[in-house]
Amino acid sequence: QVQLAESGGGSAQPGGSLRLSCAASGRIFRFYRMSWYRQAPGNERELVAMITSTGSTNYVDSVKGRFTISRDNAKNTIYLQMNSLKPEDTAVYYCNAFSSVYNTNTWGQGTQVTVSS
Repeated sequence: QVQLAESGGGSAQPGGSLRLSCAASGRIFRFYRMSWYRQAPGNERELVAMITSTGSTNYVDSVKGRFTISRDNAKNTIYLQMNSLKPEDTAVYYCNAFSSVYNTNTWGQGTQVTVSS
């Protein structure tokens, strides 16, 4: 079963940038659909960005034009480049690996992102 480890969270000022990373174990990483979710206190977990095994991407409207998801299959890693951060981006960010073929739906432990002045 795949294991995920997020890193790169922390604090930033409004307008600043952070880059999250999610490293995956296993040899079939390239077949997974990979996603970033976030959950703020009192809110439900929401999908932020998704990248398929073929590299297609999708974003929630609130981050379009500010966040970029990417993957490096050679390093078994995905990234979330977050620019023009806003206080409402404050949340715990989770990495997810999904594959119906390989019966996988795995979550990372989460990394805190705090945006404040």
